[in-house]
Amino acid sequence: MGNWFAKERSYAAPGYHRGWVPVAALCIHLSIGQAYAWSVFNIPLTKILGVVKPGPGDWNRESVIWVFSLAIVCLGLSAAFGGKWLERVGPRLAMFASALCFSAGLLLSALAVATHSLVLLYVGYGVIGGCGLGLGYIAPVSTLIRWFPDRPGMATGLAIMGFGGGALIAAPLSVSLMGFYSSPVSTGVAQTFATLGVGYLVAMLAGSALIRIPPPGWMPAGGVAKPGTRTGAGAVAPSLSSGHQVHADAALRTPQFYLLWAMLCFNVSAGIGILGKAADMVQDIFSVSPAAGAWFVTSLSIANMAGRFFWSSASDLLGRKATYAIYFGLGGVLYAALPFLGRSGSRPLFELACLAIMTMYGGGFATIPAYLRDLFGTMHVGAIHGRLLTAWSIAGVAGPVLLTRWAERAKAAGAAGGEAYFPVMYLMAGLLAAGFVCNLRVSAVDSRHHFQPDR
Repeated sequence: MGNWFAKERSYAAPGYHRGWVPVAALCIHLSIGQAYAWSVFNIPLTKILGVVKPGPGDWNRESVIWVFSLAIVCLGLSAAFGGKWLERVGPRLAMFASALCFSAGLLLSALAVATHSLVLLYVGYGVIGGCGLGLGYIAPVSTLIRWFPDRPGMATGLAIMGFGGGALIAAPLSVSLMGFYSSPVSTGVAQTFATLGVGYLVAMLAGSALIRIPPPGWMPAGGVAKPGTRTGAGAVAPSLSSGHQVHADAALRTPQFYLLWAMLCFNVSAGIGILGKAADMVQDIFSVSPAAGAWFVTSLSIANMAGRFFWSSASDLLGRKATYAIYFGLGGVLYAALPFLGRSGSRPLFELACLAIMTMYGGGFATIPAYLRDLFGTMHVGAIHGRLLTAWSIAGVAGPVLLTRWAERAKAAGAAGGEAYFPVMYLMAGLLAAGFVCNLRVSAVDSRHHFQPDR
């Protein structure tokens, strides 16, 4: 068994088609994308004892919402600390470890619900499951970039689209399972967690078995297009790549790493603010039904998923810097326009602007690995990507907390309808403007940071 996980056993044999690598990545990302569906458990988890309604001793809403935030924090931390380990042991073992952690987190969550232990829920889903999220998120990315040097944006976008789209499977599946397992004495949450834990374990193990590393010196048919040249697919955008490799530790000494860290943090903070309060926001601003609010959330999830593939693929033609300029420039303008659209009562335009923002939120996640590859090469791109995801940990907490607390304080002060949300939208536009400036300052990595094997 140990030899099966050895990195040297992961190299592709002759005849292996690189099309299997996105399939393997999707097995992982569609599974761990379940995290985006956590909100369907928020209300049922507050009725574990009361079943029909919250009873004495039941958990409150705020305490269970923090499980998701803790998982996102552990995602970023495990990705940061596990990145170099991933480069050393290869994607197969890392994906296997992710499968064990994520499924164990769900199974422990089932036990936590059965024993009504909030601490165990935090440890199970938040910490152990969160570590599975982080390892699973980064494990396929560097391998995809190595297999698709001609289309790195498209390849990573396809996989990371799975993480954004995982909720579209997990949300209705979880609701159906809770309905199936529910009874007069049970909400069905524990059984649902257990079923998901086993199902996702099978899917993720299949992904770890499918993954392969390209042989040393492997190149796709026709080679790799150089910056500024043309291929059969059309013009290749100018690149920031020098063709050199940068060690993961050396990357931390470059301004480019911190500029990209800030860009990811600003983009996530702005996007996740809408995603976390979408249903409440559209109901408060336009006085629509809860069902309309739920549909708005679903449409945002679809936009998030589609943007991951569309924008990252477009970045292969436009270039990463130009693509991020669109994210921050257009996104900032749209955010600043939301209060006007809300006050005017133009719900279709308001929702359309939110959908466009969400495509760029998703695109920011999917394009960042290719941006890192352009700047730092492929040698340690997994480790560098993992460290960069600490920006997600901070933004994943800061964005929702900022919007929620601002809105609640405004409502307490007497703000009606959308007036509780509009001021923070200007703040989000400001964050995107700051990201635009950071992106302008990104340039090629100085040669003193290039890896020299003989040093």
